[in-house]
Amino acid sequence: MAPIKNARTIFNSIPAGFLEPGKTTVYDDSKTIDIEDVAPNGGYIVKTLVLSIDPYMRGRMRSADIESLTGYGVGVVVRSENVEVKKGDHVYGMLSHEEYSIHQSLKGEGLVVIFNEHNLPWSAYVGVTGMPGKTVYMAWKEYSHAKKGENAFISAGGGPVGSFVIQLAKLDGLKVIASAGSNEKLKFMKSIGADIAFNYKTTKTADVLSREGLVDVLVGLSISLIRKLTLTRYWDNVGGETLDAALVAASNGARFIECGMISGYNNGGTPVNNMMMVVAKSITMSGFIVFRIEHKYQDEFYAKVPAMVASGELKYTEEVTNGLDKVGDAILAVQKG
Repeated sequence: MAPIKNARTIFNSIPAGFLEPGKTTVYDDSKTIDIEDVAPNGGYIVKTLVLSIDPYMRGRMRSADIESLTGYGVGVVVRSENVEVKKGDHVYGMLSHEEYSIHQSLKGEGLVVIFNEHNLPWSAYVGVTGMPGKTVYMAWKEYSHAKKGENAFISAGGGPVGSFVIQLAKLDGLKVIASAGSNEKLKFMKSIGADIAFNYKTTKTADVLSREGLVDVLVGLSISLIRKLTLTRYWDNVGGETLDAALVAASNGARFIECGMISGYNNGGTPVNNMMMVVAKSITMSGFIVFRIEHKYQDEFYAKVPAMVASGELKYTEEVTNGLDKVGDAILAVQKG
């Protein structure tokens, strides 16, 4: 077999603020690979099908010694000398941002074979049934201690993480306030059950959480009811000013689940001024990295969540960008919300 192109996107330089496609990340199509002649040395060759672009990727752009850009992805095995996998198997885990990659093991490289019993799109396995979905399902199980009738606030509620949190909160009987950065996302949040949805770019979070100026974002709630809302659960993807507002609005004994703080990823960090509220209101704040709790919930996750997606009980959206040459643009779009 003649060599074929093995294009890739590499991490080229550490950004000072927002990354610059073409400078921070560089598309390189100069490499080739001969699938039949290359030596896997007892391993296997994977053709990349889909890759996930996630907020955490910005935080990994810290060392000029790292060239390989990696992310959660799904690929298909095109050749194997490894008894763990066979040609045609689909694998999920951390993959390089390149068309083909050579691997020596599954567990040793954090990869698993996906059987896709519900015939979902492969892209779902890097989103709602992949790492973002695990992040939500497992952390909500571990930290929310949700009770019917409580009130939850979810920042970045229009994304893959936030939208899943909205649906879990509604399944648990909570009233949900959610924010996002576009009118399209507001419509989606409302469609999946958010009681109050607002655009943080045009409406101050503090105003919403202090029950002011809510008429244009009401979803089936009266002003009198909104004025009685007290924040008991907060899922934080944003940090900064949004976290500050949530701390002020929190009730005594509120629980904060700290999933991310994207407002500070590209500017050296965004100050939070109201941390004393954690003491004054006996707030429990739980930060987490999903792989540290994954072992507790992985089997349950795969037994329940793909079926929920297939049945339509759990809804999701995707924004698909085609081509490794667009990786830098996609990362930048995620960072800018």
